Amino acid sequence: MTDHGAVGPSSMSGPVGGAPQRLRGGVLGMADIAAATMANVGPAMSFFFGFAFLGTAAGIASPLTIVAAGVAVALLGNTLAQFSRAHPSAGSFITFVGKTFGPVSAVTTALLAGLGYIIAMASVIAISGGFVQITLSHYTGVDLPWIIWTLLLTGLSVVLMLRGVVVSTKWAGYFFGVEMLVLVVVSIAALVKHHGSLSADPFLPGHIHHGLSGLAAGFPLAVYLFIGWENSAALAEETQDPRRNVGRAVFLSVAIMTVSYILFSYATVTAFDNDMARLGEARIPFIDVAHDTLGALAFVAYVGGLTSTLGVLISGINSQARLVFNAGREGLLPSFFGYVHPTRRTPNNAIVTFAVTALLIIGGWGLGHLLGSGSGSMNPVVFFTESSSLGAILILLVYLASNVALPLYYRRYRPQEFRTVRHLVLPAIGALAILVPLYYLAKPGQPAPYNWFPYAALAILLLAVGYAALLVRRDPTLAERVGSIVADVD
Repeated sequence: MTDHGAVGPSSMSGPVGGAPQRLRGGVLGMADIAAATMANVGPAMSFFFGFAFLGTAAGIASPLTIVAAGVAVALLGNTLAQFSRAHPSAGSFITFVGKTFGPVSAVTTALLAGLGYIIAMASVIAISGGFVQITLSHYTGVDLPWIIWTLLLTGLSVVLMLRGVVVSTKWAGYFFGVEMLVLVVVSIAALVKHHGSLSADPFLPGHIHHGLSGLAAGFPLAVYLFIGWENSAALAEETQDPRRNVGRAVFLSVAIMTVSYILFSYATVTAFDNDMARLGEARIPFIDVAHDTLGALAFVAYVGGLTSTLGVLISGINSQARLVFNAGREGLLPSFFGYVHPTRRTPNNAIVTFAVTALLIIGGWGLGHLLGSGSGSMNPVVFFTESSSLGAILILLVYLASNVALPLYYRRYRPQEFRTVRHLVLPAIGALAILVPLYYLAKPGQPAPYNWFPYAALAILLLAVGYAALLVRRDPTLAERVGSIVADVD
């Protein structure tokens, strides 16, 4: 298969001259990138800190909102799979949007995606230390500041990533295996113990809090549980047969996560005897379920949470830093980010910069708490919700642009392969599905700091477009470099 507009590594000059930096190709199989994708989703971490909000918004039938979210994410997965089949690239969404709409959109997407993922990952980095603090405080009474554990875990994760993508991906997969085992064991134990409360109510539309408005309010919270589903696309350059395996990994990951979240949510609602008020008041509902069902063995739930945060740290930074790396080597961002280690072929500069910037965001946010009207130390659990919400707005804009781009890309570059349902209808429905969480994130009347997030996102978007237009004007050759490095050329 020949990719329109793609060139091989020997015929392409990097942004500063010479052959472009390449990652180590073909070292990951489909199972590797699927495991890394699910580790990036971080089901334990996401469910621990997200389900109380979801349950409060959607009520007893909150598992039904997860079904709807799984369908919506699968629609987005179709867009990613179709683009990756045509043009597999470590640039992922940046490449896909840029190849369709031109260099200004590519640079804009690079900035939105890069900053959005960094802000979102800052929430994960913070909660990693926060969860260690919660665990140690509960079992030992030791209450060291969470930021110490955050710095330690982030440093260890970065070291693993710098050692090579195979090593770090394997570790992320191991951590994911542990958290999934814990989640499934606790869920089954809860269903067995509370078998008298089993019912079909959590799957009946009539039990959604406030009907359709409750479903709409809970839907974006359910979608957040899946953030990270796109991980495999950024690993395309290092994947065997990426045109085929990236799409397979996406759909497999989304399917497994959907079924798993349905099990976890149903077990949690059942264990709380359908009392959503009590569930909403719980700090971490699933931990309460573990204590209720396993007693002293509830410690395994804490282990699952810890391994989940580590898995997300490794897999998330690994994949998202590769978007920054690819943008650097194509000249969309400073060429500094386009460097790879000469032996391990890892994008060291992008990885380290990604992690350090996320830590600086945490520090700045914490300083704002100390100097703000509600002065005091920053709660990592609260920061997790705040930071992930702001990052999600930017990421959802990138998702939206990709869905709009897919039919245009296939009509322009691959008209003979264009299929109405696959390349037009499904991405159109996916785009509509994106607008729901975007609306609820941007709607007026939200409490601080959520009320200023839409304005911050708009300012970032306008600055990104302005910078992109200036960069393209200064470097007209940028249009030729967007998406010029594909994962396989045959």
